[in-house]
Amino acid sequence: MSVERYQPREVERTVLDAEVVPTPPARRVVQATARLVRDERTRKAGKGLARHLLYIPAGVGVVARRWWDAHSVSRYERQMRAAEAAGDQEALRYWLEAETGEKQRRHVRVMDWVQAPIHLAKAAGMILLAVAGLLLALGAVLAVASKDATLLVEPIGAAIDAVVWSWWFATAYGTVLVTGVIALATLYLWDQGRRYSSWRPSWTRTSDDAVEDVAIDESTIARALDALRIPQISSHLKQGLPLQFLVPARVDGRGTHAVVRLPAGVTAERIARRRADLATGLHRLAKEVWPTTGAEAGILDLWVADKGALESGAGPYPLLDGAEVDVFKGVPFGRTLRGEPIVAPLMERNTITGGMPGQGKSSAARVIMAGAALDPTVELRIWIPDANFDFEAFRPRCSRYVMGAEDERIAEILADLQALHAEVQRRGELLIRHGEPAVTRKLASKGIGLHPLVCLLEEAHVAIQHRAHGKEISQLLVDIVRLGRKRGIHMLVSTQAPTKDSMPRDVTRNCSNGIAFAVGDHVANDALLGQGAYAAGHRATELIPGTDRGTAVVKGFTGERSDIVQVYFLDVSKGNDEVSPIIARAVEAMRAPTEAEAGELPTLLDDIAEVMVDEVEKAAQVAARLRDRPGYSERFTGSLLVDRLHREHGIPVRRLKGNIVVRLADIHAAQGGNDT
Repeated sequence: MSVERYQPREVERTVLDAEVVPTPPARRVVQATARLVRDERTRKAGKGLARHLLYIPAGVGVVARRWWDAHSVSRYERQMRAAEAAGDQEALRYWLEAETGEKQRRHVRVMDWVQAPIHLAKAAGMILLAVAGLLLALGAVLAVASKDATLLVEPIGAAIDAVVWSWWFATAYGTVLVTGVIALATLYLWDQGRRYSSWRPSWTRTSDDAVEDVAIDESTIARALDALRIPQISSHLKQGLPLQFLVPARVDGRGTHAVVRLPAGVTAERIARRRADLATGLHRLAKEVWPTTGAEAGILDLWVADKGALESGAGPYPLLDGAEVDVFKGVPFGRTLRGEPIVAPLMERNTITGGMPGQGKSSAARVIMAGAALDPTVELRIWIPDANFDFEAFRPRCSRYVMGAEDERIAEILADLQALHAEVQRRGELLIRHGEPAVTRKLASKGIGLHPLVCLLEEAHVAIQHRAHGKEISQLLVDIVRLGRKRGIHMLVSTQAPTKDSMPRDVTRNCSNGIAFAVGDHVANDALLGQGAYAAGHRATELIPGTDRGTAVVKGFTGERSDIVQVYFLDVSKGNDEVSPIIARAVEAMRAPTEAEAGELPTLLDDIAEVMVDEVEKAAQVAARLRDRPGYSERFTGSLLVDRLHREHGIPVRRLKGNIVVRLADIHAAQGGNDT
């Protein structure tokens, strides 16, 4: 079957006589104006202009309400309604008495105003007479001094000229002055309306309004709570009753803090569970709004971050650039939501960290271990009963490092914990020998086996639940946590949400530091933050997995019962490894002489001989002179001096009248022995 191909036909074209009629100018203007009006940019600009113009009458309303509150009893009436609604009879009586007193004072003020014109007229007349008398007296002085009677009224004439000039200036420049005052007043009213008025006509809104920030104040918080559509709150506000702000909204660090007593029947926990909904009413991301339970179940403790303030997290780790660490003072850990740096205390403490997978518990452990690694007196031991790369960079700095989930690796971890348990007992005997109840920085720096020992058991639940060795590992862990802290041993236990099967209760009870990332229930919450933490409002259950990644509720770090902290992050990924340079720096620092070794110099005997004045001197005095010389630490004491002399040069420890002394003859004898 063939298809005939289409061929175009020739069409005869006829040109008719015509002329082009131009569009009238008026019509073109109308068409251009119509296009301009229909343009989306014009509509947005017009709505924006209208909105900003409406801020001015809104500001008038704000100022008028303030004036009315200041000059009437309306605020007392609001407080009485609130007290009556809350059933607080004592507060109701107080505000009733305050209202009565204010009415009496207002009556007195009104009567004063009635009499004010008469008093003002009398005062003006007296002032006028006093000024005239003063000018006449001045004129008399001038007339006598110049012997010219015409000068008697000269000061009065000058005063009249000054009044005439003032009137001329006011009439000539009054328009400019009045215009300036009106402009400043208009600007003030615009600002008040923009910041404090809730009046926003819907027809002035545009798609760009979402990027605008709002001032977080009492009215904004009240509107956001009302938007939750909780019946008790809505009914309370519809009756014209204000929310009771125990702490008014005020700037607090990187945001705004307020404490609100909620209407009867509403708990702060109920608000906290709807954090994301509350955030929409405050024009914030969910992670920028932190509602928690205050001192009572019905008190809402609310902190709202400035828009975008939390985007940068805790910021860069502060030890990336070569800073030094003393574990007795703690290690950098992160920043509170308010932006304040927070330090993790280690000595005489144990730490437990946990949370849902992927929320930051291993990263938190990495931050603590990196800080401890930068103290050259610290020994690190890390055990990971899993194939995990998170801590591989720490291997060169560790005296013990085990990684793997195989039975052989779990057996190695068990053996290391048995050795650590024996170390706990040995250190206890050393403390008895030195007469100290706990390891101090002085003892830790002496090189006598009481140096700080920081240990990490990562994914601890895997080792504890091991079918063959778990029970013994669990018991060893309990003993080490109970006894090791005063002996310079810090145990850091990292796990997922702890339960009675995955973590011994005696471990969680004896960990002074708790770090809780997002957890699923109150059991895990209280295991990490302490018994009763959930009921008291310290809840990691309110953290949102994913949204609050890297944010934890911590206990034991400050004087507060708990803090919400954004934890520093140290990357270990290939190409952006931040841990390896820290470990390399830590290993290099360990090669430098310690404080105990600082006095062990080839010229020690010569230096002693040079600084000694008498044949016999107190060791403390000799050590004090040596500390002024290069190469000697500020902590080089008399005890350290005689200990080195005895161990390294065989010079006996001598006493005179109860004081440890150094004899110059012993120093010369030791020098002679060294020469031979």
